[in-house]
Amino acid sequence: MEEILCIGCGAPIQTQDKTSLGYTPQSALDKGLETGELYCQRCFRLRHYNEITDVQLSDDDFLKLLHEVGDSHALVVNVVDIFDFNGSVIPGLSRFVAGNDVLLVGNKKDILPKSVKDKKVIQWLTERAHEEGLRPIDVLLTSAQNKAAIKELIGKIEQYRKGRDVYVVGVTNVGKSTLINAIIQEISGDKDIITTSRFPGTTLDKIEIPLADGSHIYDTPGIIHRHQMAHYLSAKNLKYISPRKGIKPKTYQLNPEQTLFLAGLGRFDFIAGEKQGFTAYFDNELKLHRTKLEGASDFYQKHVGSLLVPPTKKEIEDFPELVRHEFTIKEKTDVVFSGLGWLRVTGPAKIAAWAPQGVAVLVRKAII
Repeated sequence: MEEILCIGCGAPIQTQDKTSLGYTPQSALDKGLETGELYCQRCFRLRHYNEITDVQLSDDDFLKLLHEVGDSHALVVNVVDIFDFNGSVIPGLSRFVAGNDVLLVGNKKDILPKSVKDKKVIQWLTERAHEEGLRPIDVLLTSAQNKAAIKELIGKIEQYRKGRDVYVVGVTNVGKSTLINAIIQEISGDKDIITTSRFPGTTLDKIEIPLADGSHIYDTPGIIHRHQMAHYLSAKNLKYISPRKGIKPKTYQLNPEQTLFLAGLGRFDFIAGEKQGFTAYFDNELKLHRTKLEGASDFYQKHVGSLLVPPTKKEIEDFPELVRHEFTIKEKTDVVFSGLGWLRVTGPAKIAAWAPQGVAVLVRKAII
């Protein structure tokens, strides 16, 4: 039987394993064969409901993909989420791309407040990349959603690829496919070409986009990263960690021994220091709740899923426990909750930040 490929991601269609790439129900396969528009269930849900489906890419397939990137003579475009560098960095990428140039693209710049300077964000991303062993040839900020800096990105790709193929890599939920679609639309004028046109694919659901000189842009599957907060929330609540509008900062005056809950997704304790303002940079609709530090843990257990949402009652079962990270702040510093946002601390202060187990909490020199 001829192999049938998903026209969204290029994965071979199969009807047996719901957790594997290319799964689609038999009824959807029959309908798709009639209409000629056949999507795997994951692409269908992403396309219609903006829903992330945690599809298993086996370790063997993942290693095969990285080896293929490493063995090729190519430019690697690594797309990361400005709000979630730790959750969007691909484990081991630096080892496999050795010898290939890496162009680091920080997506979702449109969400940052206008007072944030690109230069500071680029410096922060560069430092984080170096800590991960990556030495990008350049760092660029874009917005796939608003098509910001797409022409500049295309120019950078042309500048650095020097006739080579291009591999676009990234974890799920960083906006990689939206970015690819924006690039193709800019070059060819076609809209949503990846989700409406058939491209040759492989068992790794790699999508080949031909370039005029015979080279290709390869759009690779989004790698599942376990340390992304997105995997613990329903489609309805993804908006809180994937804002669509620019963030409006809010300042809270706190006394020592006060706590701010970031809905039920995180917690910030002001342990010691002079009374001061803490400026929050999170999705505009995320509810922050102030309470006393004493008894805060009991407060969380009592109210998570009701007063403190998200997570909802249904999401609590799979939601990891919050883990405490303590810091002593001496100067103006951002306390970053990976994938969620950050709080700016003026300092000096002793603070603790709580995030779901596995989700990173970092401090950096304030970018505003």
